[in-house]
Amino acid sequence: MNTNKNTKNLIITALLLAIGALLHQITPALGLPMQPDFALTMLFIIIILNKNDYKTILISSLISGIFAAMTTKFPGGQIPNIIDKTLTGNFVFLITLLAYKFKKFNSLNKAKQNYFLALLILPIGTLISGTLFLSSAQILVGLPAPFIILFLTVVLPSILINLIAGIFLFKVISMSLKRAAFR
Repeated sequence: MNTNKNTKNLIITALLLAIGALLHQITPALGLPMQPDFALTMLFIIIILNKNDYKTILISSLISGIFAAMTTKFPGGQIPNIIDKTLTGNFVFLITLLAYKFKKFNSLNKAKQNYFLALLILPIGTLISGTLFLSSAQILVGLPAPFIILFLTVVLPSILINLIAGIFLFKVISMSLKRAAFR
């Protein structure tokens, strides 16, 4: 029975990674050679759904980075995408672990805990990711504009976009998994 559950979790994770890669590919850039990162949003949903499985989170972060690298519209953004997603996945995993240290959080039911985690990690994770991406790109390949300009015009709007889209996607995925009796 445990093997069956693990297989279901792996299939769900793989589907979410594929959806994230597809959304990342078709999302237009915001005027600059950067775009909102829906692969990142799906990574956060994977982390919420697999909160106790560090191996799955680490591998998903790396795969998400590779998919984002393959579809990036940022010149030379391949390595920065891999660095950013891998490190961001680890930071967000730590945030979820910290959330479970709070008694009030643990008193919530599972659905409310997951929703709270989504509200918490979507904006914070996007902020971490955007900062890591810009920092690593600045070091490795250079930026097409000053860091602060890109941060204000791309990262900050992406936080809002990822929060809104992420909550919507999270609710849709949660309802779908519940109806399919996967969770």
